[in-house]
Amino acid sequence: MKGSIKVGNLFGIPFYIHPSWFLVLSLMTLTLGVDLAYQTNLPGIFPWLLGLLASLLLFASVLAHELGHSFVAQSQGIKVKSITLFIFGGLATLEKESNTPLEAFLVAIAGPVVSLILFSILLLVETHVTMPLFLRSIVSLLATINLILALFNMIPGLPLDGGNVLKAIVWKITGNPQKGIIFAGHVGEFFGWTAVMVGLLGTLGIIPFGSIWTALVGWFLLQNAGIAAQSAEIEDRLKHYLAKEAITPNSPIVRGDLSIREFVNEYIIGKKAWQRFLVTDENGILIGVIPVEKLRTIPTSQWNEIRVAEVMNPKDDIKTVVETVSLLEVVKLLEQNKESEITVVREDGYVLGLVERQGIVNFLQSKLQTS
Repeated sequence: MKGSIKVGNLFGIPFYIHPSWFLVLSLMTLTLGVDLAYQTNLPGIFPWLLGLLASLLLFASVLAHELGHSFVAQSQGIKVKSITLFIFGGLATLEKESNTPLEAFLVAIAGPVVSLILFSILLLVETHVTMPLFLRSIVSLLATINLILALFNMIPGLPLDGGNVLKAIVWKITGNPQKGIIFAGHVGEFFGWTAVMVGLLGTLGIIPFGSIWTALVGWFLLQNAGIAAQSAEIEDRLKHYLAKEAITPNSPIVRGDLSIREFVNEYIIGKKAWQRFLVTDENGILIGVIPVEKLRTIPTSQWNEIRVAEVMNPKDDIKTVVETVSLLEVVKLLEQNKESEITVVREDGYVLGLVERQGIVNFLQSKLQTS
């Protein structure tokens, strides 16, 4: 999440706090401090110090909720990139999706289960342990918040946990994870619009419930559910196309037996300004890569004698995919390796060309225009 501040690591997971969290912490501390001052006879600033403590414990509950998701994801071999606390709660960012609907369901349900366990423990403490009134108030509040956290998150729409549960169920029924995301995303948009309308009507006094916070939560649901659904729709389209269909025309491929002079005359002067060229042998098999900037290190007087293969770099860092791989897999590889392009080859290793990020976008747009 942009603008977040890293404050450390929890069980090896990077832990961030978004600046919006401090606003909510301040508001909650003030509100709880006023409530405690009214309910108890504590002197001076003690009610507000307890309000701060209660607020931090509330966010600790949110953190425990996100750790529930994270630990189950880690048990499936999925790396947790970060946990972030922000204005609407917490967010655990995972490196990838679970491999099966059941595993996705278990990751999604883990957070609410943790919240329900905390609610049960706190309820037992409240009802069976003798304590001062102010402590009982804090324990009661924490129990209530954990119950609300579990129930609210089980609303069946993305990006909430209930939406991820719904996604897993639709995935299981259809066998298509993207269809699960699309369906749960649209349900999330419905709940988002509902919350926005309730919040606005409540703020205007037209109905007796709802507030500006309700509207803000609805807006948050709308934004994230819409993004999730749109991304899944794109992924679903990508599954139906192959890597070879999105190859960039006139990709930068050059034979290693050409002289530098021939290479420059035929592939660089007056042509598209590529940063590097794939180098193949006489059979079209990849043997290396030559960055255009490397030509500057070669005296022009030697351009006729030196061959491209003599000055090329090894092919070790060049990522390749077979032409029959789906475009969805290509996109995942580009994201995973943080690359802007990938080389497409035939089964026998013959180089066909490059697939670029922008090329995939252009390809999809052309398909949409003709459909």
